[in-house]
Amino acid sequence: MVQLNGRAYSRREIAEHAGALSQFAGVRLMTLGDGVERGIRMLEFRTGTGLRFTALVDRAMDIADCEFRGVPIGWNSPAGFRHPGLHEYEGEGGLAWARSFSGLMVTCGLDHILFMNEVSAQTYIYSPKKTVSHSLHGRVGTIPARLTGYGERWEDDRCFLWAEGVVQQSAVFGEDLHLIRRIEAEVGTNEIRLTDRVVNHGFYKTPHMLCYHINVGHPVLDAGSRYLAPIRDVVWAAHAGADYRSQDTGYRTLPAPKLDFHEQVWQHELGADANGEVPVALVNDRLGVGFEVTTRKDQFPCQFEWQNLQAGQYALGIEPSTHHVLGNQAARDRGEMIWLQHGEERRYDSTFRILDGAAAIAASEARIRAISGQPDDDYPEPSNNHIKIEGRG
Repeated sequence: MVQLNGRAYSRREIAEHAGALSQFAGVRLMTLGDGVERGIRMLEFRTGTGLRFTALVDRAMDIADCEFRGVPIGWNSPAGFRHPGLHEYEGEGGLAWARSFSGLMVTCGLDHILFMNEVSAQTYIYSPKKTVSHSLHGRVGTIPARLTGYGERWEDDRCFLWAEGVVQQSAVFGEDLHLIRRIEAEVGTNEIRLTDRVVNHGFYKTPHMLCYHINVGHPVLDAGSRYLAPIRDVVWAAHAGADYRSQDTGYRTLPAPKLDFHEQVWQHELGADANGEVPVALVNDRLGVGFEVTTRKDQFPCQFEWQNLQAGQYALGIEPSTHHVLGNQAARDRGEMIWLQHGEERRYDSTFRILDGAAAIAASEARIRAISGQPDDDYPEPSNNHIKIEGRG
């Protein structure tokens, strides 16, 4: 049954009460028409509960807008949802990625994440190409998808909104990785389900790295908002040392926007429940709303917390990752790089959930704390214990 407006409807009853499902919920394709966004195809999803979100077909099918009953959940940066044709991947010493950085979710990968570096290209068997030069967070987030389908699917009296597309990151004498992305949201619920498969379509042995930069904005992020995660160890903090407390911002409780704030990034070692799932949330108790991300420990063994609390750019990032914050070269040196041969793939299953009300927040917090508590200290001393990721190399 579909839960709408406080009652349950069968498929027949939905049809009896309106000429089309779109009166309540649906997914539709549109094209943005002005400014830096001009020409981007966008899918708009509405689940009928007040959850509305958009996926940018021409930006790797990443999730851009997200709101719940008019309350913004996702982050809109000053960069806007920039058309990929305007993007300069090699620009600004590899930092031009930040000129296309906006939205609830930005995909990082497919062969590189984190900061700029240069690594060996020997697996591509082309003598003029000695190295591969990577900019911040990789190329995939500004590659248009080939939209293979979208619409509504009924299973008896349950209805699912869906979209699927293929993002191809490819080069001659280089990688040929395909991201097959499927987005689903059941009508009458507050959940977004994301299923990604990354497949090596080429015939070179190819490195693979993936990270989701999931960005929550105001008002879910506000003074007093809480970051909840099953933290077993604080592994690393970019600002640890003499500057650890200088910005008066710990990992747990978030402040209002600040002037001259330098981003802070933490790597937490997170626990998983009996099903292998890792839930993380940002909650605003005053508003009674939160946002929860659930991933799988065997797919994303690492996770970062990104704090960009600068006025005018105010955001909190939840970042599940296939690799440690140490980066591309370290992953190779430690035998932790994922290497894909032709036809091999990796799958990633994630759920984004709106926490509506104090009871939903309490249930999420209880689930998280049942896995592991959090450090009581806002500034726990990082262990620098980057646990070996087994089964790779």
